[in-house]
Amino acid sequence: MKYLTSSDGDIALAAAALAAGKLVAFPTETVYGLGGDAFNPQALARIFEAKNRPRFDPLIIHIAEKGALEKIADPGALDSEGRERLALLAARLWPGPLTLILPKKKAVPDLATSGLPTAAVRFPDHQTAQKLILLSTGAVAAPSANPFGYLSPTRAEHVREQLGDKTDFIIDGGKTKVGLESTVLDISSSQARLLRPGGCSLEQIEALIGRVAVFSPLSSDSDAGRSSPGQLKSHYAPRTPLVLYAPGRLGSLAPKGGEGFLFFDRSSCGAWLAAGNAGGANRGKAFFLSETGRAAEAAANLFDILHKMDDLGLSLIRAEEAPPEGLGAAINDRLRRAEAAGECRC
Repeated sequence: MKYLTSSDGDIALAAAALAAGKLVAFPTETVYGLGGDAFNPQALARIFEAKNRPRFDPLIIHIAEKGALEKIADPGALDSEGRERLALLAARLWPGPLTLILPKKKAVPDLATSGLPTAAVRFPDHQTAQKLILLSTGAVAAPSANPFGYLSPTRAEHVREQLGDKTDFIIDGGKTKVGLESTVLDISSSQARLLRPGGCSLEQIEALIGRVAVFSPLSSDSDAGRSSPGQLKSHYAPRTPLVLYAPGRLGSLAPKGGEGFLFFDRSSCGAWLAAGNAGGANRGKAFFLSETGRAAEAAANLFDILHKMDDLGLSLIRAEEAPPEGLGAAINDRLRRAEAAGECRC
């Protein structure tokens, strides 16, 4: 594994490696992705192997210009309403943290789509990612650059710690801006469906295309046959078990040895510490996601702080839900699935 910078020369080197079938971890505005040529089955197989990812979980294919969509998807297979939705969403929300599920072209390997007739496509809003994709093959399959089911990486060092030599190159682009994975929206049929909340809010989407049905992985008992990435009910989890509490409840709990506390904002955390919970063995084990209670800031910090808490050797993380509006829904989705993963390991 070799570290690279975001310089033009290093990006060109990484792009050539992608075109040659190598794997490159690279930053996007959401999280770091583990990239391989979307049309190279050997590279795709290496992605699944490196992540220990089940083959039923399809990959997101990243593009860097809207014209490249026609290499992967078949908009002509949509009905007139679907084509109108696609045009609106692509015009207003691409580039950005939105993945669209669309009918796929036959040229896309079944391994990338888990044998489904649809493909997940995204246009990332990150200059390094765009340069890399344009200089390589124009279509890069890239799930998050971490072992399957665990915390997504928001820094290059997270990739190194979790994947090590399982990737050929890591481009260090600093901390990611959004900090949560993309929203996944299925517009391949007559009813638009939100399959995973993420960096693009449901409110933004519905303002453009009207009502969207919402799929909940936490209400499903089956982990098979998923139509998009990120639909498993236990996912995005730290190694440390996590228990989630409704807003306001965490502040009333007394700490026990070995436990960490994760509050939504600084004021909640400060009130808990001021109540006498900061002493002794508990010092340094209370964290907050946002200085000012802003969901965008909290989302950007979520995985980064969970990585830090995971490194403390805690016995348990007690976490507070975010207000459910906007990006708060995506934050709570990740925390609930982290809690479900801890239950599965018990």
